[in-house]
Parts: sequence; structure tokens; C-alpha cells
Amino acid sequence: MDNGFVGYHPILNFIFFIGAIIMGMIFVHPIFLCISIGASALYYLVLTGKKGIRYIFTMFIIALAISLINPILNTLGSSVLFTYLKGRRFTLEALLYGFATGGMFFSILLWFACYNHIMTSDKFIYIFGKFIPIISLLLSMVLRLIPSFKSQIMAISGARKSIGKANGKDSKRQRLFSSMDVLSALTSWALEGAIITADSMKSRGYGSGKRTHFSNYRFCIRDGIVFSIMLIGLSMVILGAIGGGMQISYYPTVSLSRGTWHMVVGALGYMMFLFIPSAIHIGEDIIWHILRSRI
Repeated sequence: MDNGFVGYHPILNFIFFIGAIIMGMIFVHPIFLCISIGASALYYLVLTGKKGIRYIFTMFIIALAISLINPILNTLGSSVLFTYLKGRRFTLEALLYGFATGGMFFSILLWFACYNHIMTSDKFIYIFGKFIPIISLLLSMVLRLIPSFKSQIMAISGARKSIGKANGKDSKRQRLFSSMDVLSALTSWALEGAIITADSMKSRGYGSGKRTHFSNYRFCIRDGIVFSIMLIGLSMVILGAIGGGMQISYYPTVSLSRGTWHMVVGALGYMMFLFIPSAIHIGEDIIWHILRSRI
């Protein structure tokens, strides 16, 4: 049984992630970056639990590295913190812009990770199958290759270890040859699977006539309610953006927009939109625990 946001209509899932990713790349205002980072990290932890902490920490280290590299490569800005390498400037504005870039990178990667958990291949085909059937089928097959290859590599490596073909005491040369053997087995498995898939599709008449579509997805009342909340949040964000509440300039000096009222409206709408999946999942968990406690 699908619980949380994953059980909602695929169009809602797709609209949410497209909106979260696009707005996450557009808005580099510190307040909106913090909202996006917090919402993406919370939802990823909701989906993965404690296992997701390691991935979040890794992405944080990468984002921090990006933040610190920017002022080294970029010398723009009027507030010089110090100089190095014969007068090369290290500016506060470049450092702040680096933090903004790193935060954007961090949140976008987490949103993409959440997308991979929610948007399965059948949902993707359901949304785009009627419009671009060949491309949607190709993309759905490509997107599932990485997890399939990863699991198959683990299976091949485990089988080799069980017969004593690989162990931690091998030399670098032996490990290299062992990896080549794993790659050879993986390639054979992939080619064999492609032939089987092609024969299966041909025997079922793929491409021989007009395609029909079947789906278990239905747009119900709860989907309409969530869609209305998403529209309200997006409307507030657009209103805040039009009013200039999200504008920020890092060069030559940091300057924020003066539209405080528009910034508050935009931030509230942004929070309303981005925290929808986490609120749905956490709310369902709370209701489930309450119902169990009454039994």
C-alpha cells in the first residue's frame, strides 16, 4: 500500500517536483534557500529514515566545498576579507554567493533524490505515454538501468565472493582483473536482458497498431484538495516575486529588496508548497498511531 505523497495522483507528484526544482534554482534569496533546504532534507528523511542521514551529510560536505571554492575563483565584490597570492582578493560577497550556490546545489540534489523515490517508471509512462509514447518508454527504461545495474553488480560480486574469487586481501592487479570479470558478466546480463525484452515486446505486438492505455490512477477528492493548496502556495510565491520580495544582489555589494510584505507572503507560500509532502506523510503517520493506540 502506498502511503504519504507517493499515493497521490502522478500529475500532482510531477507538478510538485518540477515546481520545487525550478523554484529552487531560481530563488537564491537566503530565506527561500533555507526553506528549500529544510523542506528537501525533511522530506528525504521522511522517505528514507535514518539511512538518509549519511547521504545528506555527504551532500552537505559537497555543498560546503562548492561554497568555499567560489570566493577562490571569483574575486568580485567590494568587501575584501583578506588577500592572498600576490594581492588576489577574497571578498565577502563572493563567499556569500558561494554559500547561496552551495545551498541551491544541496537542495536540488535532495529534491532529485526524493523524485527518484516517488516518480516510478509507471507514473512517468502514465503522464507522458499518450503524448510521447516512444520517448516516455525509452526514458522509463533508461531511468531504471542504474538501480538494476547496481543490484546486479552486488549480486555478481556476492556470487564471486561465495566461491572464493574475490576477497579483501587481493592485490591491486587482482582486484582490477576481478572488476573486469564483474563488468564482463554485467555486460552479458544486460545484453541478454535486452534481447529478452525485445522479443517479449515483439511477441506482444508492440508497434503493430494503435496503442491502448490502462491505469489504476484516479483523480479523487483528496488530490483536488492538495492541488488547490499547491495552487494557493504558487500564487503567493508569484505574488511575492512580482512585488520584488525575492530579489537579492550579491555584487558589488549585497543588497536585499525592500518589499518586506511581499517577501513574507512569498515565503509563506513557498513553505506551504514545499512542505506539502512531508505534512501529508507525517499527518498520516500520526493518524495511524492514534488509531493503533485505540485498539
